[in-house]
Amino acid sequence: MPRPTAAQLAYGSATVIVSTIAMLLLSQTSTGLGVAVISAAALALGLLVAVTVPSPGRRGRHAAARTDAAPAGVVAEAVAEQPVHH
Repeated sequence: MPRPTAAQLAYGSATVIVSTIAMLLLSQTSTGLGVAVISAAALALGLLVAVTVPSPGRRGRHAAARTDAAPAGVVAEAVAEQPVHH
């Protein structure tokens, strides 16, 4: 498993902190169990955000599809050979 990047750590940590504060303020819980549930939910949300942040080495669907396609010159030649119907 690759190491997390700085962006993944930053986004994940910020998500955990902001979501914990927001959920604690909105729920107005004061019990230990409520705080534990909110903390666990915020941690899970932060992990989800950190995992979904794209790493620099990963390529998206669009980049992968572009490299699998024919080179631009081949496509232009194929288009030029087709007759134009008006």
